[in-house]
Amino acid sequence: MFNFDVIVIGSGIGGLTAGSLLARYGKRVVVCESHTIAGGAAHSFRRRGFEFDSGPSFYCGLTGANSLNPVKQVLDILGESIDALAYDPLGHYHFPENTVPIYSDNSLYLKEVSKITPQGAIELQHFIDKMLPLYESMKGIPTIALRTDWQMIPILLKNYLPSLLKMLPLLPLIQSSVGSVMDATVTDPWVRRLIDLECFLLSGLKAHGTIAPEVAFMLGERSRAGVEYPYGGSGAIIQALVRGLERWGGTLRLGCHVEQILLESEKAVGVKLKNNEIIRAPIVISNATVWDTYTKLLNPNDLPASYRQKALQTPAVESFMHLHLGIKASGLENLTGHHVVVHSSKLDITVPGNTCMISIPTVWDTNLAPPEHHVVHAYTLESYKGWERNEEYEAKKNSKAQTLYRALERIIPDIRERVVLELIGTPLTHAYYLRRHQGTYGPAIEATKGMFEGANTPIKGLYRVGDSTMPGIGVPAVAASGILCANTLRNKHFSA
Repeated sequence: MFNFDVIVIGSGIGGLTAGSLLARYGKRVVVCESHTIAGGAAHSFRRRGFEFDSGPSFYCGLTGANSLNPVKQVLDILGESIDALAYDPLGHYHFPENTVPIYSDNSLYLKEVSKITPQGAIELQHFIDKMLPLYESMKGIPTIALRTDWQMIPILLKNYLPSLLKMLPLLPLIQSSVGSVMDATVTDPWVRRLIDLECFLLSGLKAHGTIAPEVAFMLGERSRAGVEYPYGGSGAIIQALVRGLERWGGTLRLGCHVEQILLESEKAVGVKLKNNEIIRAPIVISNATVWDTYTKLLNPNDLPASYRQKALQTPAVESFMHLHLGIKASGLENLTGHHVVVHSSKLDITVPGNTCMISIPTVWDTNLAPPEHHVVHAYTLESYKGWERNEEYEAKKNSKAQTLYRALERIIPDIRERVVLELIGTPLTHAYYLRRHQGTYGPAIEATKGMFEGANTPIKGLYRVGDSTMPGIGVPAVAASGILCANTLRNKHFSA
């Protein structure tokens, strides 16, 4: 006898999207989250009156009626919404030799680039002109309509034939990397570095490793839908998805640690919890990473050996150092909310510590901090290898945080004197609190050199969602993974 129709392991955006949609479709759903806070890598947490986002801080198309953002499409289906503030410029990129504001308005963006390299701005225009037709063609096929099985074909042919025909001439572009488009349109070294940086921020990979549709979507949404910050941060998105889950009869269980996916006759039939409780369902969806799903939640002999070995060899994006600060805000009235600091032009942007991302969300939402204070979140790549909780851990943690402080000093020179709360996160922190394999945000599968698995697994009844199933490590990609999984399962027969 089954307790539920669907068990979802993990309450990240992918898991909550799949679970809430399946609840909306009439299925009995339970989402099991090991943490006491929902959200996975997108959760928010509070310390001494300061509200911090653990991960994403950049969003497009959260409120527009015709938004392509999968999160917005899901919330519409669930009958939920969030409040958000539009802003522009979206932030500043600080290179060693110059600083450039980044506008969602392409004309303003190109104007700023032209101040640094006039010829480069012309070439960047050519690059954008090459990418945007792909975005325009994708607009006609909303993510909320997609699924992963053969039934998607008649749906596309019946409802979206004009859009399909529009996409046909763009198939070579769809299958190419951003780097190949860049090579055909841009020679200016500064603009090539700029494109590499934007790709890195989006996918964790530079231009030649990032697929063209990812950047086309980003450029299109950024310029068409605009950039927004959700009041309440990423936690507001999580809360809206949880409300949608519960509105349609789904259940969220916090502090509910899944230890094992249970199989019978090579089929998924439920899960075993840390407290030895058994929950049964004919469908299990794992929002854990590919590595954690196949090593921690399944036994080695549950999967074909060759399949398991190949899956576990999937390359991963490095982990991160995080610096969460509460600071005094006096005299900082002209701050912008997003910054990226590249310390050295002689080092690759992917070298740990060289590229630092900074978010100051209280620029838009003052409720995230006590009066006259700001919340600051700075982070940079850091290898998981070599980190141990030993007698040297605290000293190493403080030493590694200095590159983030140096980046922050480009924006707020007296940042150290303003700090009233300091939280330093290491790859070990990342791995422990977010239940992430080696603290990674997701796979580093380069364009044209590998494929993401998608929702299906070799085990009947077991499906996967999240960053290791779709290209991109950001919110739209993981939300899309949940949509595709839920829509594929929508009409599947669930029996006791």
